[in-house]
Amino acid sequence: MGVSTGLLFGLHPLHVESVAWIAERKDLLCAFFFLLSVIFYSNYTEIIKNKPIENYFSSRFLLYRKYMLSLGCFILALLSKPMAVTLPIVLLIFDYYPFHRINNFKTFRSVSVEKIPFFLCSIGSSIVTYLAQKSGNAVWEGVPFPIRVLVATKSIVAYLWNMLLPVNLIPFYPYPREASFWSLEYIGALFLVTVVICFCVYISKKQKLWLTVWAYYIVTLVPVLGLIQVGGQSMADRYTYLPSLGPFFIIALFIAWCLHKLIALKKNKTIAMLLASVFCVLIIVSMSYLTYMQIGIWKNGIDLWSYVIKKEPETVLFAYYNRGGAFAKAGKYHEAIEDYSRVINKNYKEYSKVYVDRGLVYLEIGKIEPAITDFRKACDLGNGFGCKALRIYSRNGSQ
Repeated sequence: MGVSTGLLFGLHPLHVESVAWIAERKDLLCAFFFLLSVIFYSNYTEIIKNKPIENYFSSRFLLYRKYMLSLGCFILALLSKPMAVTLPIVLLIFDYYPFHRINNFKTFRSVSVEKIPFFLCSIGSSIVTYLAQKSGNAVWEGVPFPIRVLVATKSIVAYLWNMLLPVNLIPFYPYPREASFWSLEYIGALFLVTVVICFCVYISKKQKLWLTVWAYYIVTLVPVLGLIQVGGQSMADRYTYLPSLGPFFIIALFIAWCLHKLIALKKNKTIAMLLASVFCVLIIVSMSYLTYMQIGIWKNGIDLWSYVIKKEPETVLFAYYNRGGAFAKAGKYHEAIEDYSRVINKNYKEYSKVYVDRGLVYLEIGKIEPAITDFRKACDLGNGFGCKALRIYSRNGSQ
């Protein structure tokens, strides 16, 4: 199961964004320390479970060392990316299963108390992150909370679908303009999530694994589901880097179950094993191909934003602005002016910057008058750089 989970995790196209986009390499670093913290915590629980009597002091020292190593790795994960804030709850989930440390309210209270340092770090990191995003005007406050819940529920299902069928992945998924409870896609997602939760709770009396995996998937997704909406995206492939481990484990478990059934066959065993091997190879080759194609989207800014524009030509207006910047850096000034003009014609919310950037491109091709006109418009919109550029180039033009 470990090999299958590792193959899915390493080859899946959903993880391209976290690796190809250098600014998101923090996902890898965060996941490394996150999982390392879980490993040290697992060692910590093993020591408690064994309860060694001999060498009491050395065993206690080892116990505290594993605990502090787990806490230290958690802090490093938080410093890598705040998405790790869910680790204390994840550890509680693992205490339920597979560590079997939670059996009643008393044991739950006991294992919760030992995680107080973890929760304090999570709360501190969450507050700092929220204040930083709010100061940068990245937090959306105009979207009603019920709408955010609907979009979050749909995202939960959409991520699972993308894990099973990773096609038509987009670097930017725009936030829906309308989300209604009576819409089939939203009420269907809400119904499906509710059914899965009820199933996992019901079957947990016999098999706790399903509830653990589902809880892990939901909990690790919570910080990026948009309940506190940051940015204009409803989803992002990079958000699945850690949460995908749960569904991938279930897929690996299913593969292991199928192999067990095939091995137990008495008739046509060779043919069945051959067909299963061919199927597995096809899956690996298909995923590798899709990942290779997804990497090509991130080749450069022009290819990236051209792909987004192709998929969402009307809803992701800033893609034209970003592609215009990429065109300008590549020396394709006329293409840049065309993209900037399209953004201005659509009344992009930050189009004072677009006037400045288009003015700078006009200067590159020697068109002073249009550049001054753009700087003047940017200045009228309160853009300080536009006002400064207007004074400089108007003076030079008059001379």
